[in-house]
Amino acid sequence: MVKQAVRKTTVKKETFMQGVITLIFSQVLIKVLGLLYTLYLTNREGFGDKGNGIVAAGYQIYAMLLTISSIGVPNAISKLVSERVAIGDHKGAHRVFKIAFATFALIGLIGSLLLFLGANMIANYWLQIPEAEMTLVALSPAIFFVAISSVMRGYFNGRQNIKATARSQTMEQIFKTALTIILVEIVAILSNVSTEWMAGGATLATTLATMAGFGYLYLFYNTRSKEIATEIRSTVNYKYERVRTIIKKILIVSVPIALTAIMSSLNKNIDSFTVVRSLKQFMPEDMAITQYGILGGKVDTLTSLPLSINVAFSTALVPAISAAKARKDIKTISQKTSFSLLVSMLIGLPCTIGMCIFAGPILQLLFPNASSGATILQISALTIIFTILDQTINGALQGYGKLKIPVISLGVGVISKLILNLILVPIPEIGVNGAAMASVVCHLVAFAIAMVSLMKNIKLDLTFSKFVIKPVIATAMMGICSYYSYLSLSRIITAKLATILAIALAVVVYGLAIVALKVFSKEELTMLPAGEKLCKVLTKLKIY
Repeated sequence: MVKQAVRKTTVKKETFMQGVITLIFSQVLIKVLGLLYTLYLTNREGFGDKGNGIVAAGYQIYAMLLTISSIGVPNAISKLVSERVAIGDHKGAHRVFKIAFATFALIGLIGSLLLFLGANMIANYWLQIPEAEMTLVALSPAIFFVAISSVMRGYFNGRQNIKATARSQTMEQIFKTALTIILVEIVAILSNVSTEWMAGGATLATTLATMAGFGYLYLFYNTRSKEIATEIRSTVNYKYERVRTIIKKILIVSVPIALTAIMSSLNKNIDSFTVVRSLKQFMPEDMAITQYGILGGKVDTLTSLPLSINVAFSTALVPAISAAKARKDIKTISQKTSFSLLVSMLIGLPCTIGMCIFAGPILQLLFPNASSGATILQISALTIIFTILDQTINGALQGYGKLKIPVISLGVGVISKLILNLILVPIPEIGVNGAAMASVVCHLVAFAIAMVSLMKNIKLDLTFSKFVIKPVIATAMMGICSYYSYLSLSRIITAKLATILAIALAVVVYGLAIVALKVFSKEELTMLPAGEKLCKVLTKLKIY
């Protein structure tokens, strides 16, 4: 007879919003640090857009192998662990972790060897950028460490201990930023400022940082070993499963999630395979690599910044919805999905419009020594809103068990991207802008398919006015105020200072507009950071 009661443990779990907030702060810090070393590399004499092109090409191949060996693993492990924890089966949850760790250690090792041994062929024949060989070799060990780290992060996420993931990722990025600057400077001195060797040094920093991230997770696991042992002893509803059965379940969940990530990686690899090849038809190779460096270096870095804030919701949604579904709690599924989608819209829309308006000034501010690419950034900015919403939708669908939908939706988008890249990029009047246009179409198509599927499976507590009209009005108010303030300020102060002040004004105006339009209900306000205090203030002011 299966026990229905779940025994209490002494381990304190995080709430959904605590986990989200922790990840938001972590991801923002990670992206800020990532931006710092991108600024350093782009403005560093001898590196610039060409160096970014070499690093980006090598990194996309690394990312694809990384996807196969580990991406999807955290969410898959998180889902399986949270389902067992929700019914009190802590022993089963830990067994999933141990088997997954051994399995993906082997897969990660194979991925590292493939990249190391195939670096020469990939650089010379696939990418047609021979300088990228060194970056691939330097990145190869990272695949193993990321694979095993992913299993540990998934286990902690499933136990509602998302702080471990956030801290390890933050530590990893701190090491990466510091080591990138140190190693590139050392290599620059030793190689007489060789762009190829400097790119290799930058990617070696990534590998060393992944080792540091794993080291933190290992130490964290050891400090929690007594708590985990206590949980295992308090297990109820445990059902023995063979190793083969557990591996099969892990793969059933992780493969579709990994395929979704592979589709996303392919989206970037389409650029690495097609852009330089196509541009070389009507411009010199060095110029073609530089153009790709603008797209794959500066532009991708800037457009991915908003995603770092939103990824917290997609990450936290998987275990939250999996656990709610295990308890058959339909209300919680609807509330958390609807709230996450609304916040994603409120993050993505202003970032899209703001980056379109201030593309040129932002590049001048951040990359004074290599500020070209405003048009590419304006076009690419349109991907932000669709990617952010799709990110959240995929988290909800994966947590709900609809694992194939994200793969299909993004797969259709990637096919659209490939076709448009091959058509648009070879046209001299369009060039690299064609790759940015193709990415917009890719993410629009993926979002549309995923959104329709989500609405069929999960009842959303969102009206059109709340989800679309009010955010659009708030964004329009923000855009108009910030644009005209920039024009006015740039006449009396430097353009860089005018940009900073205009963006700061945009944030204030947008926040006030959201409050004035009552986009959030009182209940939703309390879910935000310092939401209860904010709700009391707004109530006193008779706004709510």
